[in-house]
Amino acid sequence: MSFASRLTRAPLAHEPDRAAEAADRFAAQPPEIRALLEGTAGCSPYLWGLMTREADWLEDLLAGAPEPVFAALMDEVRGLSLEALKPGLRQAKRRAALLIALADLGGLWPLEAVTGALTDFADLCVDVTIRRLVAAEIARGRLPGLSEADADTAGGMVALAMGKQGAHELNYSSDIDLICLFDQDRFDPADFHEARSAFVKITRRMTAILSEATGEGYVFRTDLRLRPDASVTPVCMSMEAAERYYESLGRTWERAAHIKARPCAGDIEAGWAYLDRLRPFVWRKHLDFAAIQDAHDMRLRIRSHKGLHGGLVLEGHDMKLGQGGIREIEFFTQTRQIIAGGRDPELRVRGTVEGLARLAAKGWVPEEVAETLTADYRAHREIEHRLQMVNDAQTHLLPNSAEGIVRIAHFCGAPEAGPWRDALAARLRRVAGLTEGFFAPGKPAEDLPEIPKTAAEIVERWPRYPCLRTTRAQEIFNRLKPDLFSRLTKAPRPDEAFAAFDGFLAGLPAGVQLFSLFEANPHLIDLLIDITSVSPELAQYLSRNARVLDAVIGGSFFEDWPGRAALTGALDDRLGALGDYEAQLDAARAWVREWHFRIGVHFLRGLIDARAAGAEYADLAEAVLAALWPRVVAQFAAKHGDPPGKGAVVLGMGSLGAGALSARSDLDLIVIYDADGVEASDGRRPLASRAYYAKLTQALVTALTAPMAEGRLYEVDMRLRPSGNQGPVATSLQSFRNYQRDEAWTWEHLALTRARPVAGDAALGAEVESFRRALIADKADVARTVAGIVDMRRRLAGAKPAKSTWDGKQGPGRGQDIELIATAAALIAASPATSVAEQMGAGVEAGWLRQDEADVLGASYRLQRQIQGAAKLISDTPLDAARLGESGQAFLLRGTGAEDVAALEDLLEIQRAAAATAIEAVIARSPAEEKEMRIELADPRGVIRESYRIEGIGAPECRSIFLDWAIGLPEGIDPQRALRRLLAEHAAAAPDHPMTAVLRAGLNAGPQARRRGGAHGRRS
Repeated sequence: MSFASRLTRAPLAHEPDRAAEAADRFAAQPPEIRALLEGTAGCSPYLWGLMTREADWLEDLLAGAPEPVFAALMDEVRGLSLEALKPGLRQAKRRAALLIALADLGGLWPLEAVTGALTDFADLCVDVTIRRLVAAEIARGRLPGLSEADADTAGGMVALAMGKQGAHELNYSSDIDLICLFDQDRFDPADFHEARSAFVKITRRMTAILSEATGEGYVFRTDLRLRPDASVTPVCMSMEAAERYYESLGRTWERAAHIKARPCAGDIEAGWAYLDRLRPFVWRKHLDFAAIQDAHDMRLRIRSHKGLHGGLVLEGHDMKLGQGGIREIEFFTQTRQIIAGGRDPELRVRGTVEGLARLAAKGWVPEEVAETLTADYRAHREIEHRLQMVNDAQTHLLPNSAEGIVRIAHFCGAPEAGPWRDALAARLRRVAGLTEGFFAPGKPAEDLPEIPKTAAEIVERWPRYPCLRTTRAQEIFNRLKPDLFSRLTKAPRPDEAFAAFDGFLAGLPAGVQLFSLFEANPHLIDLLIDITSVSPELAQYLSRNARVLDAVIGGSFFEDWPGRAALTGALDDRLGALGDYEAQLDAARAWVREWHFRIGVHFLRGLIDARAAGAEYADLAEAVLAALWPRVVAQFAAKHGDPPGKGAVVLGMGSLGAGALSARSDLDLIVIYDADGVEASDGRRPLASRAYYAKLTQALVTALTAPMAEGRLYEVDMRLRPSGNQGPVATSLQSFRNYQRDEAWTWEHLALTRARPVAGDAALGAEVESFRRALIADKADVARTVAGIVDMRRRLAGAKPAKSTWDGKQGPGRGQDIELIATAAALIAASPATSVAEQMGAGVEAGWLRQDEADVLGASYRLQRQIQGAAKLISDTPLDAARLGESGQAFLLRGTGAEDVAALEDLLEIQRAAAATAIEAVIARSPAEEKEMRIELADPRGVIRESYRIEGIGAPECRSIFLDWAIGLPEGIDPQRALRRLLAEHAAAAPDHPMTAVLRAGLNAGPQARRRGGAHGRRS
């Protein structure tokens, strides 16, 4: 399409005489083209001068479309030699300025095409100039070590376009802001200073070529002052020096400037690599609300410096820096990008319009606000261009006279200045209203509410805390105080609320970011008061990890629980991005603590109950084991070779196997391996299979329990493995099978009802699970099982009595007692279920439990788990409900149906008594096993009993006594049964006594002797 056919608008001539001259000069043009030229000439002396100077070229331009003419112009610039740069660039600039202006004024190009063309032309002028100058210096030998081929990459020199040029938003008569750098790694260290001197010379010559005004005009006024510490640094710096500056001294305004930074000339690839290294400076990992105050302070400084305060008056108003101007929209957009861009790479765009669109899409700006600001921004920019086109002046000021404003209205195509003025004033006020509210720190200070005397004493020490040592932190916190004090004084017990907040504040290492976050999001203060008032541990974590509040602001913190598979994938991705094993272990700890905190807050705020919290804690632990195990194996295999045979599987036992952990649970684990006949590993330092898996298991335990910068992951308990602490830490599959079939006690079979593969080889895990189910079916004997739980209850009552009313674990009718009955139900019913509720359901289906008994046990268990879960979140010390604050008691009572602590205590006693009665009833009606052997028959001469009374007795003496016992055992007494009775009598009280170890060894040897045959083997 031709130029004329695409015209959609034209300026109105403000000076009729000059318009008439244009009509005469271009009389051969069609009427629509003449109208454009007349209006342009009648409003802009500068453009009329270009039209007359480039008249012949202009005739050619108007005969076709502007795009091919602009492309040809760019090609001419690319072909310029060093000697032809000065005149050639100036002629190209005149023609580009005329072409772009007419395409803009005639409506052929929208704003983005206009600013894009201006930017592309500026980029090319800088690039061609740098390349020609670098090539010349290489030819002179001034850049040591570089050859002619290095001129293609400008010898490692790059110009970063900043500001509007970087964002492809260059205005019509804009300066260009550049930061010039060179890649020091292209040079030998000994040649560094010589190379830097050459690049400084090149930069100065480039600036002169572009900026110097001659009879031919100028190209671009060039500003190099955005470089680091411009008053003392050379005009071209090494990249390394610039990086050091930003890492140590970079300020928020420099971060904002780098949002738009873009390599525009020279070694583009090196420039992008440099900006990639600078990304952590520009884009902080966490939500950066302190940037709001920085941007606000910058706005106020600009307004004060330029004298822009006061009411809105159009005459002389600054369209860029004044009220409701272009910079307001840019600050509004960039500040939000800085706040959230570290977490969301999709917000890291350079253009203002694109930035607003991305922010709206992500929910950071309301859609209607983004649309309004986008439309007003485009309108402002068009007026800015008209102001600059009048005399090619780098100005943003509306004329000081009413007559001057009429000219600009005509230049914008408005026949009447009045409506145009009204529309402009409305836009400026609208932009000011939308942006000023975001920069809320300017609001007047409020009076502090009255606080309790004890709270006043607490507040007096706050200025001494690390988080309030800087002036900046104090300023933000002082603005925050009225709202903070008001919320704290409204707490049920203000003294407690202030004391709890004091503990949080004392542990906070720095305050600016967090206080800015609270100022921008006051509702977070209520969340903080909830946390500090109930759980000191959560408050301590928050004080050291305030970044977790990013997720609260972003909305993801309160999303539904993602589930075990998603958690495992997320942790696996995080660990996969780290190459170092220790870094992976530390990252796993940080990740777990973040999720642990989230579960705790959800539970604390009533979003989930104790049952859901227990399931989520278990999911989290299982995700850690699943993601960490292959990395432990890989680290171990690097030294000792791949796992021999089929590998190993990690079984979760106890509460982990049941899928119900608390905030402070240990992990009960068993590791089972299958070497599959392979005797040793094949690595740099090979190990026998048994030793390999034992050491691998120890490596897993270390990975979970070792204290690191982010703390521990979990404490680990492996005493549920075959033979307990006396057995190997890893058990072969065959040994596990043999032990469980022939040697395990009933309580070990009960424990196995809650076993579940949680990590390791999936095929081996399936094999172990298949054996577990078969074993449970094989051992489903009511009499034997009931005898086992009777014995276990008796021993637990003696070894671990209840500590208080609030002990939800130990004692008749309490948590452990109900769990024991549930495991018995699963064993008797031959059920693979691992959770308490499912196991009791299996007991009902098998007819061992009645439904009403299961209901009583279930209700009591849920209540006690609710209380125990809350207690573990509140403190790691035994619960004393009477000493809890009001918030702590309210949390404890939530979900129990009790009105106060006394009522809850009564309810506990009632439900425990009912549970204990139900358990006794179940046991009483179950068939009894053959009466347990009397201790007098198991140890008729009392030699074993006496050995436990001898202080300092050693293993050799115990073995001798054991042989004496075995020889003196009367005929008719089964040695295996006698050994079981002796261990039941003594092992719980003295598990580490050498005689206990001897008795266990004798018990383990018995089945082997039976398999070999012979009475002697049985007796020994």
